[in-house]
Amino acid sequence: MLFPKKVKHRKWQTDRKSPEKLQRPDTRGTTVAFGEYGLQATSPARVKSNQIEAARRVISRTLGKTGRMWIRIFPDKPVTKKAAEVPMGKGKGDPDHFIFEVAPGRILFEVEGVPADVAKEAMRKATAKLPLKGRFVTREETVNLNR
Repeated sequence: MLFPKKVKHRKWQTDRKSPEKLQRPDTRGTTVAFGEYGLQATSPARVKSNQIEAARRVISRTLGKTGRMWIRIFPDKPVTKKAAEVPMGKGKGDPDHFIFEVAPGRILFEVEGVPADVAKEAMRKATAKLPLKGRFVTREETVNLNR
């Protein structure tokens, strides 16, 4: 699973974002930069590191040996959790897992070296492993979207 080797702050403060801000499209990482095809998020979500790993495994299994893959997101935000049946108070819980907050428009995965139908099937399977809605995009499509 993906997680940072070292962090500056063990616990982060909670974001207080309105639903309108969560629906805003992302401004960075919105074009296919490395491969031919990509998976673009169409809804906001908090993606855990184990969900990214599950999607990575299903993509690499579908692509086979010829395809190449890039992961465009990295979970660096710690989420804390208190143990079960612990009374309120006594401070914040210990870090439990790491997440990446995805905004609509962000490219999550990219692939190349396989036909379009194989890449589309890999992205469809990967979307099923993630807590968001996504769409299959090509390099030409994303360039045209941003003009």
